[in-house]
Amino acid sequence: MAKKDIQPKKTEDEDFNFIVRIANSDIDGQKRTVIGLQSIKGVGKRVAEIVAKRANIDPAVKIGSLSDEKVAELEQLVTKYVEYAPEWAINRQNDYESGSDMHLLGNDLDILQKDDINRMKMIRCYRGIRHETHHKVRGQRTRSNGRRGLTMGVSKKKA
Repeated sequence: MAKKDIQPKKTEDEDFNFIVRIANSDIDGQKRTVIGLQSIKGVGKRVAEIVAKRANIDPAVKIGSLSDEKVAELEQLVTKYVEYAPEWAINRQNDYESGSDMHLLGNDLDILQKDDINRMKMIRCYRGIRHETHHKVRGQRTRSNGRRGLTMGVSKKKA
């Protein structure tokens, strides 16, 4: 058998970016624009579609094939989302400390969520106590669901 000359398929052009950096998040350049934007924490499907439409970018085009100017425009639109989005479409309405509306991305979202939980624990509200004791917080059933550790019920007898 003769060996074939295997040449790698060239699917992308020379200026294709395999990793795109937007809002301190690394995005796979092989993904479509809307799917790639969703890999930023705090950006869901609806936000990604709104941002892509506002930037006049085809949602089906791969994000790695966009020019640097378009990527910079996307980053600017993602970070300034709160300015043009309706109030109900942002993830931090009426902030506890500042009273302003914000749309948080990345680590800021995690940090403020932990601060909120710690504040609820400190003021000893019902939700804070439930968080402390590792119980369900939002009114779910606890008798038959969400059990950890030793389970109740019938156990198999070892043979």
